Amino acid sequence: MTLDAELVTRKLMLVVSDLDTLRPIVEKGLNTYLESRIDQAVVERLLERAIGRMIDVNYHIITESGQAPPTDYHASFTRLAELGVLEGSFAQRIARAAGLRNRIVHEYEALDPARVFEGLAAAMTDIPQYARGVNDYVARTTGRPST
Repeated sequence: MTLDAELVTRKLMLVVSDLDTLRPIVEKGLNTYLESRIDQAVVERLLERAIGRMIDVNYHIITESGQAPPTDYHASFTRLAELGVLEGSFAQRIARAAGLRNRIVHEYEALDPARVFEGLAAAMTDIPQYARGVNDYVARTTGRPST
């Protein structure tokens, strides 16, 4: 099996683009965010897309390394630690993004906008760290960086 560096690159570029779009919203702060239903909707949708794309990358890396797909989205992040893509404690932390994505998509419970904003603030640092880890792994595996 072969890791598709171009696929990973495309997905990561889309994730970073969504993050760049969200940056002005997080910079306005929590109170402004809470007052704007439009900002809340934009954040929910773009976080859903970004996290979904990261999960796609996770599954690609895992399955192309010859392993069975993870049992759930959370495990897709923690399995990256087992493969040496991400550091273990960071993988555990960013895996919580899968739960946020599921709450947004499936509306399991009423979303607390303040908690979504916390997830957005965490994404501003966690997603670039995730992308660096994936990029380094792709470079080690294929001999060329993904981004």
